[in-house]
Amino acid sequence: MQALHRLRQLLVHQSTAIINQMRGVLAERGIIIAQSPAAFHRAMLAVLSSDNAELTQFCCDLLMDLLEHLRSVEARIAEADQKIKAFMRSSALCKKISAIDGVGAVTATAIVVAVGDASKFRNGRHLAAWLGLVPRQYSSGGKSRLFGIGKRGDSYLRTLLIHGARSVLRYAAGKADAQSRWLCELIARRGYLRAAVALANKNARMSQSLLSSDREYVRSGAA
Repeated sequence: MQALHRLRQLLVHQSTAIINQMRGVLAERGIIIAQSPAAFHRAMLAVLSSDNAELTQFCCDLLMDLLEHLRSVEARIAEADQKIKAFMRSSALCKKISAIDGVGAVTATAIVVAVGDASKFRNGRHLAAWLGLVPRQYSSGGKSRLFGIGKRGDSYLRTLLIHGARSVLRYAAGKADAQSRWLCELIARRGYLRAAVALANKNARMSQSLLSSDREYVRSGAA
């Protein structure tokens, strides 16, 4: 399963590289396309079907070849996602932590197969530190100075947790539950990116607690 995750990570990097390459070719000809994959595919259909004087037939053929290659890579990503979801359905531990907001099938399976026996971590804070979701600290003369997170720990798991946290932050505004209120206050106080890292840290700690005990995740109720 770890090998499958690494293969999926490679395919995602390839997909991003192909999209960026095509966006660069079009940008040189004055055609600007949004960065998201969904917006990119919508725009490409319009670009390739239009009569743009800046795009020669030779250039269009090259773009079509790249687009076909991109679709094959995305199909392989979808296949990997299906295998990951099948593994999650067969794993009670994956199902348990996937109940946490911001922890989907990909993140849940990656945590379970990478962490193994979560009880070997003394507590959730140790797991968060192992993942690199804690501030860098420089202390001297009795004074502690905290900085942003560094590149220590498992960068793949850290990235998955932060991306999952961002998806939760996107819909936190307007909700009345305790976590959403905490997140909105944190965004206002510390900014969006710090709030995403804080939620990722919290999710990592909750994952360790759930994986090392018989407890189930209970969502916070609405106020």
